[in-house]
Amino acid sequence: MSILVNADTRLVVQGITGREGEFHSRAMLEYGTPIVAGMTPGKGGQMAVDGQVPVFNTVAEAVEETGANTSCIFVPAAGAPDSMLEAAEAGIRLIFCITEGIPALDMLQVYWILRQQGVRLIGPNCPGATSVGQAKVGIIPGDIHRPGSVGLVSRSGTLTYEVVQAMTDAGVGQTTCVGIGGDPIVGTNFIDILDMFNQDPETEAIVMIGEIGGDEEEQAAAFCAREVRKPMAAFIAGRTAPPGRRMGHAGAIISGGAGTAESKRLALQKAGIAVADSPSQIPALLRAAGVR
Repeated sequence: MSILVNADTRLVVQGITGREGEFHSRAMLEYGTPIVAGMTPGKGGQMAVDGQVPVFNTVAEAVEETGANTSCIFVPAAGAPDSMLEAAEAGIRLIFCITEGIPALDMLQVYWILRQQGVRLIGPNCPGATSVGQAKVGIIPGDIHRPGSVGLVSRSGTLTYEVVQAMTDAGVGQTTCVGIGGDPIVGTNFIDILDMFNQDPETEAIVMIGEIGGDEEEQAAAFCAREVRKPMAAFIAGRTAPPGRRMGHAGAIISGGAGTAESKRLALQKAGIAVADSPSQIPALLRAAGVR
């Protein structure tokens, strides 16, 4: 089983004719993701990715003609908020927004509109998700995965790749790997994904990768203490970050003594979650918890 995406996903790629959209669409198709449509205004009627994907002028046309149910957005920051709203208006209920650099005030408005419409947004500024052996949506490399029983959720794209590769090298396979994005305002948080993994019968253990800034990890730790009974391992990036300085993501900033790596680490440990000192330790922690 998996969460979010699977073989039944019918994907429309917004911005498919751009350089990034076409490059990553090709990789998604090679992995086996069912991309049924692309969308770029003014380029309807064309075929993208070496003639493999029909292009439409609007998402509504793509949904009507192909039954698309999921969107992946490769649109520049200035147009990405409208792209998310267009997808929702067309009836898409799962949106992955890869775009980075979207102003927080723009995302605040989009967040509440999508929430009111019952649309699940992953991102923005996220790498997407891979349900191993079924489908991948976004920019996560396909060849780093191994089928298995561990679900992974992360704020960092790069650390997602590093930890997945470490698990695969150690023979620890994955069900679904999700990058939720590191911006201050994202559509889906740790608790949302942790709850999905907790309810997935084929996900037997969970890995969470956090970073400094905000209190999402502390809230997730409290949720896990109450609800999750599956083995877990975690890693928090940014242990050496000085207060007041942003490190990497727009949301990764320590302010007023809150959001430090140590506060998050302590919260996770208090919840009974094993916390790694480095990403490479994750497989060993999972093995120690009985994951095979």
